Amino acid sequence: MCSEEQPLPSVPAKVEHHWQWRALSIRYQQVGSIGPAVLLIHGFGASSDHWRKNLPVLGQHCRAYAVDLLGFGGSAKPRPGVPLPYTFETWGSLVVDFVKEVIGEPVYLVGNSIGCIVALQAAVMDPTSVLGVAMLDPSLRLLHERKQQQIPWWRRWSTPLIQTLLGWPLLGHFFFAQVAQAGAIKNILLQAYGRKEAVTDELVQTLLKPARDPGAAEVFLAFVRYSQGPLAEDLLPQLTCPVLILWGEADPWEPIALGRALAEFPCVVGFIPLAGVGHCPQDEAPELVNPLLLDWIHGSLSKSKQDSTAASANG
Repeated sequence: MCSEEQPLPSVPAKVEHHWQWRALSIRYQQVGSIGPAVLLIHGFGASSDHWRKNLPVLGQHCRAYAVDLLGFGGSAKPRPGVPLPYTFETWGSLVVDFVKEVIGEPVYLVGNSIGCIVALQAAVMDPTSVLGVAMLDPSLRLLHERKQQQIPWWRRWSTPLIQTLLGWPLLGHFFFAQVAQAGAIKNILLQAYGRKEAVTDELVQTLLKPARDPGAAEVFLAFVRYSQGPLAEDLLPQLTCPVLILWGEADPWEPIALGRALAEFPCVVGFIPLAGVGHCPQDEAPELVNPLLLDWIHGSLSKSKQDSTAASANG
């Protein structure tokens, strides 16, 4: 990584593109034309715009991409199950195909929240396309059907009932209409963010705009009723690439105390707590996250070159 005294290379302006995946339009953004490839994957209800504080910095050293997953941001929002369900397998397949068709070389994946599970799923599906995975406050999926015995009895009883009720179209759409408002989104963000000053009107509007697209309610309701699929602890043992974990100590949704167990998997090369930071470190504390990601990427590249040189010498 370049030292602070060295002048940084000029960075081209962020460019927005659309890619056709299985006849569906997928929006992505890209910055930088040299260095290793990095793909940023957002969390639930967000988009590639949630990486707006990271793309320009990473793009000074890397070919940095951020994608809107199917159903989010500026990407297509088809009705659930037509033609694809909103599952981690679907999103993992999208990422694998994006790496092959758009990026064209193995990549470092960086995810936030459910974007971490998507990254892990993609790395399991196609290990040759993924050089490493960085997880920022990964979703522990505490409402997963296999984890319901770990939550209080009242949540264990009420969660399936609420999910069933949200399956009724009129009630589900009414609920979504209450959530998809500027005031409600701001309150949710103030709960999730450790650094309250990072919750700006710009951020609220970034999340609100896609929520008004046709099909957004159906995507939201499909995912909040999704209690199946893989967990991080299912996927990590299958990985062959290194994993870095950054975790906000003030995250109220994914408690760091529960997340520390993920550091025990052999593929995890680092677990870094971030003091005073909540659920979205890339947006709350980019001045912490960006250098950590760059150091990890460049360190990983150096180690790969050393390993390759050692293997050649031994051969």
